[in-house]
Amino acid sequence: MLKIKLTLLSAAVMVGLAGCSSTQQSNESAVTVAEKQYQNPILQPFSGPYQGVPQFDKVQLKDLEPALDIALADHLSEIDQIASNTAPATFDNTIVAMERSGQALDRVFTYYGIWSANNSSPEFRKMQGGLMAKYAKYRSQITQNKALFERIKTVYESPEFKQLSAEEQRITWLQYNSFARNGATLEGEAAKRYAEINLALSKLHADFANNVLADEEGYVVYLSKDQLSGLPASYITSAAAAAEERGKPGMYAVTNTRSSMDPFLMYSTERELRKQVWQNYYSRGNNAGEHNNKAIINEILTLRHERVQLLGYENYAQWRLEDRMAKDPKNAMELMDKVWPAAIARVKEEVADMQALADKEGANIKIEPWDYRFYSEKVRKAKYDLDSNEVKQYLQLDKLREAMFYVAGRLFNFEFTEVPEGSVPVFHEDVRVWEVTDKTSGEHIGLWYLDPFARQGKRSGAWATSYRSHTTFDGKTNVLSSNNSNFVKAPAGQASLISWNDAETYFHEFGHALHSLSSKVKYPGSNSGVRDYTEFQSQLLERWLVTDEVIERFLVHHETGKPMPKALVNKIKQAANFNQGFATTEYLASAIMDMKFHTTDPAKIGDPVEFERSQLAAIGMPSEIVMRHRTTHFGHVFSGEGYSAGYYGYLWAEVLTSDAAQAFASAPGGFYDEEVADRLVNYLFSVRNAMDPAEAYRKFRGRDAAVEALMLDRGFPVNSEK
Repeated sequence: MLKIKLTLLSAAVMVGLAGCSSTQQSNESAVTVAEKQYQNPILQPFSGPYQGVPQFDKVQLKDLEPALDIALADHLSEIDQIASNTAPATFDNTIVAMERSGQALDRVFTYYGIWSANNSSPEFRKMQGGLMAKYAKYRSQITQNKALFERIKTVYESPEFKQLSAEEQRITWLQYNSFARNGATLEGEAAKRYAEINLALSKLHADFANNVLADEEGYVVYLSKDQLSGLPASYITSAAAAAEERGKPGMYAVTNTRSSMDPFLMYSTERELRKQVWQNYYSRGNNAGEHNNKAIINEILTLRHERVQLLGYENYAQWRLEDRMAKDPKNAMELMDKVWPAAIARVKEEVADMQALADKEGANIKIEPWDYRFYSEKVRKAKYDLDSNEVKQYLQLDKLREAMFYVAGRLFNFEFTEVPEGSVPVFHEDVRVWEVTDKTSGEHIGLWYLDPFARQGKRSGAWATSYRSHTTFDGKTNVLSSNNSNFVKAPAGQASLISWNDAETYFHEFGHALHSLSSKVKYPGSNSGVRDYTEFQSQLLERWLVTDEVIERFLVHHETGKPMPKALVNKIKQAANFNQGFATTEYLASAIMDMKFHTTDPAKIGDPVEFERSQLAAIGMPSEIVMRHRTTHFGHVFSGEGYSAGYYGYLWAEVLTSDAAQAFASAPGGFYDEEVADRLVNYLFSVRNAMDPAEAYRKFRGRDAAVEALMLDRGFPVNSEK
């Protein structure tokens, strides 16, 4: 699991990947790692049914730091044993031994991830920076272990390498590449400085994430009954529950999360309140006081730049993209530059439609960012007679989950059966768990945890994580996968209704879970990902939401139980490309700024908010839209390094998605064609990172993906880049 541990884990989204089975293999030259017995519950092997599960009901926050100290020391000891082995370096005694090591540390990260993302508290946030500092120090100790790197390099360059299987060659390369790119080649003062930078960044990433969370919790708008005009009944009910939860009975809370902000901006007729809610959300991390992130951003960029220069790279983005599908910043920017002109041209059309409607109503306003959702919804109704709130009545959270299970059954042959309450420990009462089996053979695949609702202490957004991944090298392990969202919880006895965009996100994150559950790889390291590829599988799964089979079976009215009328379905499909200017531009602005920040000398950036403004103005950013993730709360990029200089990857993956969707659309069985589905599972899901993504896609499609498919999908002119 070392390859995964050496990727600096985001302080906002900690993906806890649990280790392999404790059954060990040994031979004369292999270094084996015996499973220790621990008193600390966080360190103890998962126990109970299903090959053991996380003991969320037994762990306590007070045990986290001691557990991390022990796990880091134990893993360093295991690594020293591998590095000091006097036998010649082989795949088995070096690479496999590394894959087998660090099981206790994997378990620590599982629990850390829950406290970080799902159940954060002031007590946890106080200790978080210190924990990540310890992790950064440990990380540097491993990457700068010269003896270990020499053994890895020996295996990579040995005649044995050519005799290894394709997966074994790839994980050997992944190990070698990870070390070489993360400071293993540095000596003396350069190595020392590299470690110091990692240590400093670990604290800054945690501070950034905690500042954003503080602003999300600290800026709640409370409404009285006379301020509810335009809001749907379902939203009002949920807002009342959110206010009561926060000690404000009789009022209505608009929380500072996207799932609460988006519908408020879409429906509220109170323009000044829309402005306040908009400003609260998009000012996160840029308010006066201790939670302002601007200085932290400058420090992060400066340190990242210095660190990659120690390795001989011109800028951070050049280093980051070297081992990804894009390969270099130029290729990523070329893709974004092809789409950007068409996106902002579409925004101008959308704004013109909205302004004309506002003028006709006598509103006497100029469309501002807090008006965009409100008036676009009016235009949608006028153009397509499509009311988003009407659509929402057919989007029940429970029914959508059943729809996802149906798709998984048709494509992956998976069956989901909810486990009895109390049989598997969970970290919150809202969490439910399903067993996943093969429909035909009944073979156990793993468990799927679902944590769907927003609450205090839970970071915003939606994400997937795994507590254990599939491997077979030490006995077959099952998968423990989790999806996490921030939907607004309806009162007891009522259906939780969500928007069409939220339904797409629900399917998207389930795609990540299916990617994990379908794994057929041998080694833990093969379950890692290539960032501009890992979003592809999840984006592709969104396409099944609009299939007739899903619509007819699962999109039923929450009161009458009747299926969505054909007329409404047709309106949804006709309006599929509506507001694509807004959606594409707000995303692309964030992706472009991510690349600008990481290809510019930090000394020339100055105030990051002003840099954001000037750079976007230079490329014609419409004044009616802002970045989807403005700089001071851009957690993908500044609360860790998972997406830094890599946010473009969503668009890169979307090209693959559009192209792959065409393969299904043109197949005899459409989106449920068995032959195409088999290729999907075999080449794009089950292989994980055991195969180069470009090669895997060519095996599925017979060729590389074409950007034209994306342009057509979004209703943009294919030749708009000319």
